[in-house]
Amino acid sequence: MKIPGLTFSLKRAVGVSAAKNKIAKKIGLPTTKQGLERKVGDAVISAITCKNKKRK
Repeated sequence: MKIPGLTFSLKRAVGVSAAKNKIAKKIGLPTTKQGLERKVGDAVISAITCKNKKRK
């Protein structure tokens, strides 16, 4: 019998997820496939439209 809303993750229990998040924040690159695709896609679109988000 499962308890609704309660799940167990071995990666989170061991600390793998926290370590990946810390590394991603330090190097500035996402560790997930979706996050990396979003970052690359944003850079490509910014280069095409000649817009720089840091110049605000």
